[in-house]
Formats: sequence, C-alpha cells, structure tokens
Amino acid sequence: MNFAIVGCGVIALTHAKALARLPEETLYAVCDIIPEKADAFAKEHGAKKVYYNADDVMNDPDVDIVCVCVPSGTHGEICIKAAHAGKAIVCEKPMEITPERMEEVVREVEKAGVKMQCIFQRRLMPTAIAVRNAVREGKLGKICLAHADLKYYRDQAYYNSAGWRGTWDQDGGGALMNQGVHGVDLILWMLDDKVDTLYGQAYTLARDIAVEDTASALLHMKKGTLCTINAATTAYPGFSTSFAIHGEKGSVCFNDQGIVSWDFIDENDAPVRPDAGERVGGSKSNTDITIDGHVALLHDIAQALRDDRPVMIPPQDAMDAVRVICSIYRSTKEQAILKL
Repeated sequence: MNFAIVGCGVIALTHAKALARLPEETLYAVCDIIPEKADAFAKEHGAKKVYYNADDVMNDPDVDIVCVCVPSGTHGEICIKAAHAGKAIVCEKPMEITPERMEEVVREVEKAGVKMQCIFQRRLMPTAIAVRNAVREGKLGKICLAHADLKYYRDQAYYNSAGWRGTWDQDGGGALMNQGVHGVDLILWMLDDKVDTLYGQAYTLARDIAVEDTASALLHMKKGTLCTINAATTAYPGFSTSFAIHGEKGSVCFNDQGIVSWDFIDENDAPVRPDAGERVGGSKSNTDITIDGHVALLHDIAQALRDDRPVMIPPQDAMDAVRVICSIYRSTKEQAILKL
C-alpha cells in the first residue's frame, strides 16, 4: 500500500518511522504547505513524491492511504478531502476538536464508503486490553472509582515552537485536548461506559497560551462509577501517566512502565495478570514516544484494505474523549454540573 503523509511536523516523524518498520508498505508521498519542510522530510525518509498542496495528494491515483498529521483544527478538512477522493485515512488524535466537526467527518467517511483509522495507540497496550476485558467480564465486580492522572510537562518554548499550539481554533484546547486526550480516551474505553454527568475545571495557570494548562474533572458514569481526570502540562518534569480502576472485587493500577498493582479478593477468579513491560512515554517531551502502537495501527488499515474488513479504531469509536473534553470546557465556562 502507498501511504502519503500530509503535514510534516513532529507527529509525521512517528508515522514515517512506523512505515519504515512495515516492509509491505511504502511511504510514497509527503505534503506540507512549507515547501522546504516537505522537501527535507521526503529526502530524509525516501518518499518518491513531494506535494505542497493536499489537493494534489488526493488527485494522485497511486496514493492508497492518507496519514493526516496536520494541526488538530484542520484534521477534519483533510479527512473529508481524502474521503471525497476515495482514499483510506489514518487520522492523528483528536479526530477533530468539536463534536459537530467530528460528526461531519463521520458522515462524509460513511457516505464515501472509505476506511478510516483513528490513532489512539494506548488502546493497544496489553495491560489496557486486559483491564478492559476484566471490567467487561465482571472480574472487578461493581466498578466504584476510577482515576486517570495525565501529568505532562511542556514549557513555553514548546508552545512557541509552532503558531497553532495552545490556540482554540487549531489546537482545540491544551492539556486535555492535545496531551490528555489519549488518557481520557483510554479510561473511558477501559470502563466500557458512558458519562452521565460531569463537573470540570480547566484553567491557564502558568503558560502564556489561550487554552488550559491545568485541569481536573469529576465524571459520574451511567453505571454509577465515579471517575476523576487530572491533566496538566505544568507538572515538572513530567510524570508517567497513570490509571486506576477500583471495584468491589479488586483493583488494578498501571502506568506507562507497566502494572503497579493487580489485586483481586478471590485469587481463584482473578484474570491472568498480563506480563507486559510497557514503555509509552510522552509525558516529558512530545518526541519521547514509542512507535509500536502506530506500527500496529498503520499495518492494520493496510491489511483491512487487502482483506476488506473493518479497522481497529474507526471514527465512530473515537469520538467520546473529545465530547467529554469539550464538556469539561463548557462546565468550566458555565461553572455548572453538566448532564451529557
């Protein structure tokens, strides 16, 4: 399959490295509106074609799959262009920055009948999969309390490095929408539940940006669970993202390095503890992330095209985190508990 990367910023490097690990796939084309950036990226990663306009990518009949690596606020625009051109799509997180724009993307993708993969690579962590299965199988019993602590560190230089960072119209938010969206998605996915009500507080406390650098929220899930989410880009030097789920029959806690605790009252009924030494990264730097999840998701969409089957994370399954984050912003603005 011939892949084209649209947008040659930081995350594009992760996509290029992931494709280099997939011998059956080809980084065929790259595109950026800054010509010298596109030229340098193509040369470094051996892309055959270089484009400076996304429309030219879509008009190339040899492009099979488009990787959308532009700023968050333009994800939908490029995804819709690709869908109209009949291209398969890989979209970086978040798919879009408002529920309305996400719904437009889903409508156009469904109408075009193309495959679209959304990047939430933490869902592929063996521990996260084991926790989700334990919840679904009732191994933890009634889930009472859950936590996601997403304490990143990004200094002012990070926000100054690109004009779109830390803006509402292109970044869509800050510590929650850019960095924390992975963790918000993961805790909701593991709980396998929907939010009933929430109360959020999201503020700019330390950085010179328009969006939040520090946030906290309390979610009441439909099945009764109380879930707290803490997110920041002000937590020096950046801490391993951590998750905890406490049920009447036991508790599981893990972070970017692996399992912290895996405790069940009835050991005979406990799920098998996954033997996974995991390193995800990203809390200290936006370049300090592993590529294993991207490798798996890019391989999956290529194989899904060959086999004509669904992808792992279609856009319909990737909307909850953004909906919740936007509701936290609205709760902050209105100083109100929101019913979702």
